[in-house]
Amino acid sequence: WIHRLRKAFGSPNHSLSMELCGWGRYLASQYVFGAAVPGEYFPDIDNAGCLLFWGFNPSVARIAHATATVEALKRGAKLIVVDPRRAGLASRADHWLRVRPGSDGALALGMANVMIERGWYDKDFIREWTNGALLVRSDNGRFLRESDLEVSGSADNYVFWNNNDGGTVVHNPATGAIVGAAATSGTFDIETLAGPLACTPAFQLTDDMCARHSPAEVERLTGVAADDVVAAAQTLWESRPTGFYSWSGVEQQTNATQIARAIGLLYALTGSFDDKGGNVLFPSVPMGDIAGEDLLSAEQRSKTLGLEERPLGHARFDHVTSSDIYRGILEKKPYAVRGLVSFGSNLLVAHADGEHGRKALATLDFHVHADLFMNPTAEQADIVLPVTSPFESEGLKAGFEISEEARSLVQLRKPVAEPRGEARSDMQITFDLACRLGLGEHFWEGDIDAAYRHQLAPSGLTLEALRENPAGIRVPLETLYRKFEAQNDGAVTGFNTPSRKIEFYSELMLQHGYSALPEYEEPLVSPHSRPDLLEHYPLILTCAKDTLYCESQHRGLPSLRRRAPDPQVDMHPKAAQDREIEAGDWVYIATPNGRVRARARFNESLDPQVVCGQHGWWQACPELEAPGYDAFGDDSANFNLVISHDDVDPVSGSVPLRAYLCEITRLT
Repeated sequence: WIHRLRKAFGSPNHSLSMELCGWGRYLASQYVFGAAVPGEYFPDIDNAGCLLFWGFNPSVARIAHATATVEALKRGAKLIVVDPRRAGLASRADHWLRVRPGSDGALALGMANVMIERGWYDKDFIREWTNGALLVRSDNGRFLRESDLEVSGSADNYVFWNNNDGGTVVHNPATGAIVGAAATSGTFDIETLAGPLACTPAFQLTDDMCARHSPAEVERLTGVAADDVVAAAQTLWESRPTGFYSWSGVEQQTNATQIARAIGLLYALTGSFDDKGGNVLFPSVPMGDIAGEDLLSAEQRSKTLGLEERPLGHARFDHVTSSDIYRGILEKKPYAVRGLVSFGSNLLVAHADGEHGRKALATLDFHVHADLFMNPTAEQADIVLPVTSPFESEGLKAGFEISEEARSLVQLRKPVAEPRGEARSDMQITFDLACRLGLGEHFWEGDIDAAYRHQLAPSGLTLEALRENPAGIRVPLETLYRKFEAQNDGAVTGFNTPSRKIEFYSELMLQHGYSALPEYEEPLVSPHSRPDLLEHYPLILTCAKDTLYCESQHRGLPSLRRRAPDPQVDMHPKAAQDREIEAGDWVYIATPNGRVRARARFNESLDPQVVCGQHGWWQACPELEAPGYDAFGDDSANFNLVISHDDVDPVSGSVPLRAYLCEITRLT
């Protein structure tokens, strides 16, 4: 509904924090699968033979996935967890791969190398449904087209080499799979209209790239033992079907795009995509459109912040980053940003470079913030609107992101308590704003029940029936697998990519100056990329959620604060001993951008060079006389304050909250 409001208003700019939480699994994966994998193609945990969790701890991020995984392990499924910490289900994994923060791409390519080298991959799937068989020109890196071979040839048709006939074959991507003896290896001299030209199948180029990541090289780069790389790759293949999920652990990186593409490449090798037990797009209960896609003109969309600098980044998908907002406010580039309406966010604590953000928000002509409690971001606003909690408001949800069965459930949540004071739900605020702004015609003139009925109409469910059944109503659904094979009027569904295939090799990336292959990129601030910083910042800094709190919320609740009273930083006992730090000591976490405080806690599962902090600390708990912390300054406990927007993923602008450099010193 907020999307609908800002589109009806005419704004192309919506910051949903996708650069921190969602870029890899929802958007970067579009460049591999043409779809949100695993964001919308969930692992079919109930039927999987192997599960791969990468930078994802469902024990704190998605409890239903954790419960389902435990049941899968009981029936014999295998589990691979990639995480710098032995956290959550990592303690029950068949393979826990303790990767150096930020080196995940190298690990994915190394596992892919083992699988390709040993033949542990679905050769038919790779040949038929990826662009691995398509020939790549040696002169410009573009795909060879029919128009390169014949004057009347189509530029929309690709070319592959037929091993049986020893010649080229034209492929129309609309026809679906590449059939026959298409070559996926070798190099061939092709007679083109411009003369002979060496061309290589994209999968051969992929193989060449992966081959540079031997198990020994992966161990050097990532810290994961070579034998563990091989063993995990073998399990990934032999225990199929395989489902995987990744989370913000691999999205808050300066190489987040290439990490997502590399994991996508690794997963495609299993051939489990959209198959039972793999990552499946489960059917959804049909619902009416509410996002208002037709309300924003193409001209307005072209003004999205960040589109010129990062044309393949968030702006391409209708999102903007917080750094783009700050730049628009402070530098007026590409134009002046003068107003902000924010719902339930806390940019100055949840995002990097909070001091820069504070200057930006203070410069706005007008800022409205809607939230449950005052927080450092709300304090910058001109008007703060009090919001109900979910327990005090009604909410409609169609399908839950867990399993096939859960997707069939539609539920209208009832409030269980009366709102306090003047608090209203986000939806009520949105609808009332729309009416006050003269946009009521797009919001059923403020009638929320009418809007719900519009949304529910395709489902066949009524608002009254849902209110009478607060546990929800299930709509029968049937899962179809391998939907990319489906035909419609003679055309195969395929994939929503330029080649209509899973793309190991992205011509679109190449056209915008990026690597066509998911090459490993070292984090921009790491021991390898910035050796000049190591004298003062020898430790690798990452972060993780506290299990008791929701991001930057709830530290004011006594029942929770008693159990986790202080901000903490986990470190290996050896690293602490080297710095004369005892467990429980107050310490400073210092980076090139400043310092914040926390209490030291020992964690022997960490690599001695890695430390792990917590974001979200600012709020006091008066009932316990537990202190709050200034969100800014040297005595702050605001972890993200010491991470800069200067070094970000060149494609997405993702920020390195999970892989940076620091030093830990005892607070005296």
